[in-house]
Parts: sequence; C-alpha cells; structure tokens
Amino acid sequence: MTSTAAAPPPPRAYRRLSVEERRAQLLVAALGLFAHRAPDEVSLDEVAVAAGVSRPLVYRYFPGGRQQLYETALGSAADELKLCFTEPPAGPPTERVARVLDRYLRFVDEHDTGFSALLRGGSVVETSRTTSIVDGVRRAAAEEILSHLGRIGGADAGGRSAGPRLRMMVRSWIAAVEAASLIWLDEGKRPPAAELRGWLVDHLIALLAATAATDEETAAVVRDLLALETPGGPAGRLARLVIPVVADAAHLLAPAPAAD
Repeated sequence: MTSTAAAPPPPRAYRRLSVEERRAQLLVAALGLFAHRAPDEVSLDEVAVAAGVSRPLVYRYFPGGRQQLYETALGSAADELKLCFTEPPAGPPTERVARVLDRYLRFVDEHDTGFSALLRGGSVVETSRTTSIVDGVRRAAAEEILSHLGRIGGADAGGRSAGPRLRMMVRSWIAAVEAASLIWLDEGKRPPAAELRGWLVDHLIALLAATAATDEETAAVVRDLLALETPGGPAGRLARLVIPVVADAAHLLAPAPAAD
C-alpha cells in the first residue's frame, strides 16, 4: 500500500550574511529594544535573542559590549533623525517646517521611551560621545531650519549667513521643540500629533515676529518669508487668529509719557 503522507518540506537554504549585513541585523535588533526601553535596561542577551544569534556573536561585532552597541545604535538613530529635518526648498517655508515636524513627531512616537531617556540624560551609558551625537542632531536641525528661512550656517559661510540673534532664536526654538516632545510623551501623547505640530509652527512664527521687532536681519527674513506664504497656510491661519486678539491692544500704541 502506497503512503499518501505529504513529504516533509525541503530544508531552507542557509545564506551566510556578510559582515555588513550581520552588523546591520544586530543594529536593527538593538534599535528596536532601545526605542522602547531605557538603554540601562537592555542587555546583550536580549539583543542576541532579538537578532536570533548567540551572545558571543554580538561581542564579535561589538567587542566594546553594550556601550559600543548603544553608541553605534544611537549614531544610526541620529542619522535617521537628521533626515527628518531635510526638506526640499519648495513651497511656503512654514509648510516645509510643518512637514519636517510631522516626520520628527513620528520619530518621537516610534522611539518613545528611548527618545525620552536619550534627551533626559542620566543614563549609565551616557558619555561625552553620546552627548556629542545628540548635540550634532540639534545643530543639524538648526541649520536645516535656517536654510528654510533663507539663511545658511555661520558668518564664515558664503552667501546670506545667519547672524547671532537669528541663530540664537532658531536654536531656542529647537530646544522648545525637544521640551514639548518630552512633555507630549509624559502626557500620553496628547494633544494629537497634528495639533502639536501646528502649535510648534505657530511658536516659530511668533518667535520670528518678536525677534524681528529688534533685529533688522530677522525683520528681513520675516518680510521674505511672508512674501512666500499663502492665506491657507500656517502663517495665514495664524494671522487670522492673532490680529483680532492684538486689535484689543490698540491703546498700547499711544505715545509713552515723557520721562521726568
């Protein structure tokens, strides 16, 4: 009698990963753990299990242990975060910034615990190198925002460089975005990301306006920016909301009394 049992499936062909492929596999596994756990709480055993490899293999690629693995994973995440701020120079500037913030907040959402632990510091794996990586992201973000405002790097760069007041304002805004992101995580990701993004764009516009009042360079940036904006964009929407409010301040425009 002939057996009708199904023949076992042929064994899957084993493909040895190249050095770069294996390293990338371990980094993906580590990033998945660091995204939702504080770095102090992630062990190499857990990384090995997540990657489906042995612990000695993790050490072979990262002989410095968890510290080296974390710094490398952090560098990879930093490169991804920098890309969030890259946006083609087309269309109204505030709409570009809105798209940048959408990507940034998506990154924060997907890396919630790791992002919080990273920016708050205090980790046992925090070093001058990890601090430098984080600061590099902040500086890269500021340069990208300045480029959307029609300015470039420091005073030694060619073209229209950003002066100290404008640079300080943009870096202050970047710090405010970070702080708002951490508060957003603490508050259970409320309000919705789109609402937070809109508020952060409004914050940038308000900072630009306040700085323009006493800094001619920033005033020129604001004039150029407004010329590119549309009634339906963030700047137009904010103008419609703010003008009725500030109209109540007309009495403040009276000449100040002369000093005795």
